[in-house]
Amino acid sequence: MKPATREIVVFAMLGSVMYASKLIMEFAPNIHLIGVFTIAFTVVYRKKALYPIYIYVLMTGIFNGFATWWIPYLYLWTVLWGTVMLLPVNIPKRIQPVVYMLVCAAHGFLYGTLYAPAQALLYGLSFQKMVAWIIAGLPFDCIHGVSNFFCGILIMPVISTLRLAERNMGKA
Repeated sequence: MKPATREIVVFAMLGSVMYASKLIMEFAPNIHLIGVFTIAFTVVYRKKALYPIYIYVLMTGIFNGFATWWIPYLYLWTVLWGTVMLLPVNIPKRIQPVVYMLVCAAHGFLYGTLYAPAQALLYGLSFQKMVAWIIAGLPFDCIHGVSNFFCGILIMPVISTLRLAERNMGKA
């Protein structure tokens, strides 16, 4: 799984695009393209998609601080990556957009639930307090899930663009 020099450059740029997209979308809480990029990169690069994903995670920590809120980032995006890796590679073309949009939405709806165990461990929350924390965050998770669904419209165009770029790089 060792990346070639060209891949290192491409993955660094893709991780930077993820981070830049998050900065651009800061004005709209819980609305971003990180799920879109995670799914698209996973479909195109499979295992190697972890490189740009973790470049994004590292950049987030570097520029926003390696605080306790950042620790769940070490696994949150891997859950989405793993979910996409478990999907069949040969999903019929006509249903790919809907499948990817639903997976993206599900990750948004479950974000607080996925985040909660780390919060519970870091802050010594009981199971009941962790559940209360999840419930308190449900309105934000709803915004996240719905926005991920609609942002998911961009997944197939990103996949197509990446595949075209990869084909053209092979000719260069």
